[in-house]
Amino acid sequence: MLKMIGTSGQLSLGKKYAGKYFEVTEREDGAIVMVPMQVIPESEAWLHTPAMHERLTQAIQWMEQHPPAETNLDEFLACIEEQRRIKDTQ
Repeated sequence: MLKMIGTSGQLSLGKKYAGKYFEVTEREDGAIVMVPMQVIPESEAWLHTPAMHERLTQAIQWMEQHPPAETNLDEFLACIEEQRRIKDTQ
């Protein structure tokens, strides 16, 4: 693809790239390299750490091995009551 830089110094790549971020690097030989990038807000960067990736992978595996099931509320309340009794006797 051959493009000409306009008088304002802008280059149009087409609507396909509209709103996308690129890292622009100029090499010693004058070539310009544009690499598509994704930007992650700093407040969300912790989600993209190796430790969080591992935790999420484990959570997904657990979820796959323990599908949702309907809760028997009577059994649940009885269990809670039993735990309270045990705690009160300690």
